[in-house]
Amino acid sequence: MVNRKLFRPPLAEAKEPYGGRPSQPAPQSAAPRKKPAPPDQTFAENFYYVKQMQARTPVVVVLSDGETLHGIVEWYDQDCIKLTRFGSPNLLIYKHCIRYVYKEGDDAAQGGTNGQ
Repeated sequence: MVNRKLFRPPLAEAKEPYGGRPSQPAPQSAAPRKKPAPPDQTFAENFYYVKQMQARTPVVVVLSDGETLHGIVEWYDQDCIKLTRFGSPNLLIYKHCIRYVYKEGDDAAQGGTNGQ
C-alpha cells in the first residue's frame, strides 16, 4: 500500500492568481442579455390629470353607459376623479365607470369628420 500525503500550498500562494493559464475573455457568441422588464407603472395617467388640472382645461368624460359629462378635473386619486361642472353640482366619478376622457373641443375624439 502506498502512503500518499496531501499537499496544500500556503495561503499566501493561493490568493495570488494562477500564472499558468491566462484568463480568457467571455465568448462573443454568448446568449444576449435579457431586456429588463418594463416598469409596472408609467404614470401617464397621473401626468395627464395633473396637466389638465393645472391648465383648468374643460374636459368631457364619457361614462360606460354612454352618458357624457362636461367640466374641469379638480382632483383625482387612484379610484376616482372630482369633476367641477358649470351650473351643475360637482361630481365624484369612479374611474371604473369612465370609458374615456377628452378635452372639450377635440372633435376628433367624438368621431368628427375633420372638416370634410
